[in-house]
Amino acid sequence: MHIYLHIPFCKQACYYCDFHFSTFLSQKETVVEAICQEIRLQKNYLKDSNISTVYFGGGTPSILDESSLEAIFSTLHQTFTILPKAEITLEANPDDISVEKLAIFKKFGINRLSIGIQSFHEPHLKQMNRAHNAQEAENCVKLAQDTGIDNITIDLIYAIPAPNHQILYSDLAKVEALNLQHVSAYCLTIEPQTVFGKWTKQGKMPNIDDDFSAEQFSILTENLERMGYEQYEISNFARNQHYSKHNTSYWKQEEYLGIGPSAHSFNGFSRQYNIANNTKYVKQIEAGLIPATLEVLSKEDQINEYLLTGLRTIWGCKIDYLDSILGSSFLDLQKIYLQPILQAGHLEIDQHTLKLTQAGKLFADRIASDLFVEE
Repeated sequence: MHIYLHIPFCKQACYYCDFHFSTFLSQKETVVEAICQEIRLQKNYLKDSNISTVYFGGGTPSILDESSLEAIFSTLHQTFTILPKAEITLEANPDDISVEKLAIFKKFGINRLSIGIQSFHEPHLKQMNRAHNAQEAENCVKLAQDTGIDNITIDLIYAIPAPNHQILYSDLAKVEALNLQHVSAYCLTIEPQTVFGKWTKQGKMPNIDDDFSAEQFSILTENLERMGYEQYEISNFARNQHYSKHNTSYWKQEEYLGIGPSAHSFNGFSRQYNIANNTKYVKQIEAGLIPATLEVLSKEDQINEYLLTGLRTIWGCKIDYLDSILGSSFLDLQKIYLQPILQAGHLEIDQHTLKLTQAGKLFADRIASDLFVEE
């Protein structure tokens, strides 16, 4: 079983981000208290209280101080059994990482850092309104390594408009020099409600060029493979099977509990969506209520979610699992939709598994939606 905690605070807003967060840090202690209370309220959500992964996401979890982390971890240990070898990940921004902060993380058993670097190129960092600079991007990784945290992943963003691919090549050279276990690389997406979205609408920023994005994706995958990284999910690359156990649980449809404003939960047959408003979240928690909307998943929902996530991974989608949910043959039902995808060379199929080819990874979401089962 798995737990995700959403820490909905950031020092400043990145211009591409549409996740739920607030820059009003004066609310932080109140929200942390509510998160602790929600942990207690949700103690029976998972059938098994043995927790194998804990993930602090956001927002910017690395802004939490020692007392906030103490409160959360104390409540988690009082409510659940955190297994001795549990993967405990915390998302961190480079400007938050210091010797003192790393000591606090290690004190509470945090054994994996996900560092939001996004780029090592100073103009791109400024363009995205990141709070750190290029030198901090390098230094923070080395500092974490020097203090004994050896399970580190970084986030990169590619397809940022540029005249050529030189910046991406330079970023990848930095990755190689840092000798990381894991890299997550995401294509820049222009979301309407973000600053980038408004700039694009106003003509101040170009739309993302599909051909440029595809070229960057190819450069990224080819170079990371050369460095010894395995692309185990379309956006995730690991050396020596240092997969993110927590994120892999999502893709494999394992049960997890989401805590905090905007967090999602999944227990095998339904999903919960917490309210994405800090003030309303706190008020409902203080009233003893779980501030979530419940969605009971139909068998079609379960199949379609599995296709959307499973096809993105090296494990693909197990045909027996699809058949068990459907109650009949998935391949027979979707034969008319499967044929053109197979003929295009975008999908491979054997008697056990559906998997995307390398060429098919560029069209993963479209292929999954083409195979969706209708009610």
